[in-house]
Amino acid sequence: MRKLLAAVLTVTLAVSAPLAALAGSASLVLDARTGKVLAAENADTLNHPASLTKMMTIYLTFEALKRGKIAWDTPIAVSKYAAARPPTKLGVKAGGTITVREAVYGMIVKSANDAASAMAEKLGGSESGFARMMTAKARQLGMSRTVFVNASGLPDSSQVTTARDMSTLAIALMKNYPNEYRLFSVASFNFRGRIVRGHNNLMYRYQGMDGIKTGYTNASGFNLVSAVKDGNRRVVGVVLGGRTARSRDDKMAALLDRYLGRASSSGVAGLMASVGAKESVEVASAADASDAPVPLNAPRSAGKAEPKNLAPKSLAANSLAYADDAVVPLDRPAAMDEILAAGKAPKTSAEKADGNWQIQISAAPSADAARALLAQAQSEGGAPLVSASPYTEAVGQGANKIYRARFVGFASKDAAESACDALKQRSYDCMLLPDHG
Repeated sequence: MRKLLAAVLTVTLAVSAPLAALAGSASLVLDARTGKVLAAENADTLNHPASLTKMMTIYLTFEALKRGKIAWDTPIAVSKYAAARPPTKLGVKAGGTITVREAVYGMIVKSANDAASAMAEKLGGSESGFARMMTAKARQLGMSRTVFVNASGLPDSSQVTTARDMSTLAIALMKNYPNEYRLFSVASFNFRGRIVRGHNNLMYRYQGMDGIKTGYTNASGFNLVSAVKDGNRRVVGVVLGGRTARSRDDKMAALLDRYLGRASSSGVAGLMASVGAKESVEVASAADASDAPVPLNAPRSAGKAEPKNLAPKSLAANSLAYADDAVVPLDRPAAMDEILAAGKAPKTSAEKADGNWQIQISAAPSADAARALLAQAQSEGGAPLVSASPYTEAVGQGANKIYRARFVGFASKDAAESACDALKQRSYDCMLLPDHG
């Protein structure tokens, strides 16, 4: 084992030292039945994985469960270090515990950085030790250009991957842990009396998609790995370096619409990964079924017809859609130009309060849902939000219209930051914004 870790460190230095990862556009669409690459753009170019990193953290968690090292109800200590990870997180205080089940749900649904670090410390002794295990496992799976240095995907210049490597990891999760993989379709979960909702918005509206993970940092851009099943066809798509969450999702949907029909429908049982431009490999299968908890399905629209003249499969009739009363959180912090792009969007508040700063906590498919979220947040936020004014703003048109949930009227940046801090301590997402009128 020591020789393996030493070899991994050598590879880590060799990969990360001379090459710089860029948040450039990259994508890959893979026929998971045959290993054939259906489409590729910069598939072997280094990029930062962001929260796609948690796919490997979760893989090693499933492996530890399979080997009996931990159980779903095993308590995981949350250290001071883990509790201090930046949002998004579950918000458990240092010295507290979460179960393995809560950690896995937290990483999949919330992309919780504190859960990832706590799990890393449990399985690896330290996050750096666990990262070496992650990179070693990546090599075993054929991910030749990936280096992990933390368990969450928080920014680090040495943490790199490629679109091809991420598709290999997705295949390994589906093949080696098929029961546990179903957890990637979970849209929300109850965490100690509070409903935590997910970020993978495309999954909720693209027919046949059952996972798997989103990611975003400033350095990486907006990333997404998706898996779609259509009859006997099984396709994995990867998009890295998107400029916005929406453009990333739209690109993935367009790629899947174009290439899903070209995948094999022969019904081959195995799943194949592409580990090189001309090479595919069958991912070894784990032995037994597991005791993974059965997840709830992602929300589907019930008895509502989709608008006509929407040809792409991603918007076809009977596609997945948000329920009208579901709160749709931002897919990590949106780029500032996207947040402000609407400019003069219609206002649903009677009067916008005076003040130079505002904060945004989420977005919802209806004004009522946005107002309900704001009322709940204000009741939980305490003193910093007492004088703030709830404010909803409509963005987009037709089926794409959403309502941003904001508090406005903060007299100073410090006051807005104080409100954000209070909300983040209660596991709300929060983004600070200057008032542009």
